[in-house]
Amino acid sequence: MKLIRFGGEGFERPGLLDSQGRVRDLSGAIRDISPGALNPVSLGQLASISAEKLPLVPSGARLGPCVADVGKFICVGLNYLDHVAEAGAAVPSEPILFMKATSSITGPCDGIVIPPGASMVDWEVELGVVMGTLAKNVPVSDALSHVAGYCVVNDVSDRGWQLQGTGQWVKGKSADTFGPIGPWLVTRDEIDDPQKLNLRLSVNGITRQNSSTARMIFPVNALISYISKFMTLLPGDIIATGTPPGVGLGAKPPCYLKPGDVVKLGIEGLGEQCQAVTAP
Repeated sequence: MKLIRFGGEGFERPGLLDSQGRVRDLSGAIRDISPGALNPVSLGQLASISAEKLPLVPSGARLGPCVADVGKFICVGLNYLDHVAEAGAAVPSEPILFMKATSSITGPCDGIVIPPGASMVDWEVELGVVMGTLAKNVPVSDALSHVAGYCVVNDVSDRGWQLQGTGQWVKGKSADTFGPIGPWLVTRDEIDDPQKLNLRLSVNGITRQNSSTARMIFPVNALISYISKFMTLLPGDIIATGTPPGVGLGAKPPCYLKPGDVVKLGIEGLGEQCQAVTAP
């Protein structure tokens, strides 16, 4: 299934994509695409519903974040070999973890707003993993069974706030609008292998990132297992699994987003995002 949330900001309703790519209203069957709806039993019940019998949502409706009430937004740094190389860093011996504030989360085509004082705003297309069941100290072999599905994440970052001064990654990653997710939460059964997905991102029509999740240093199952040693992963938690090469920081010379730019990104089978960049 491809689960969707649509409607005005703060008033989103649950939906799903039918076989013809149209949005159908699920609000008669479920309150929201929230943590309580992501367990296997609930997802199985939703899968049994005939999409064609659900009300159609008018075309052009705003798509909101594909998951509501996200508890933790966990990110992985330097998880693609080529990105490590462009950053001039050493290949990490274990995953680099940091958090992104959940208040940064927006819909897939909501704008990116450059906050006052930010001058090095960068893009990062990433595979997002949405947890469906509690995971604590899980082995690698069982890790994917705890996943509800996958989504596209743009881990927008201000490199000045991230790397200069005290150098706190969470500070550079957490501004409002810096966490677009969606357009869809694609359930795990539709993705045969999360390590065989193409990722891409363009700015103003120029391709900046074009890679595959096969280039990850630590695959999805290893990340879930590793993170679950340090914190309990709960339904609705999102793991952003790292970005491939092609970020603005790695360009020569570096280039960053400015008002008027348009960012488009997508992942094979997971849909596309499009964000216009504005000033406050």
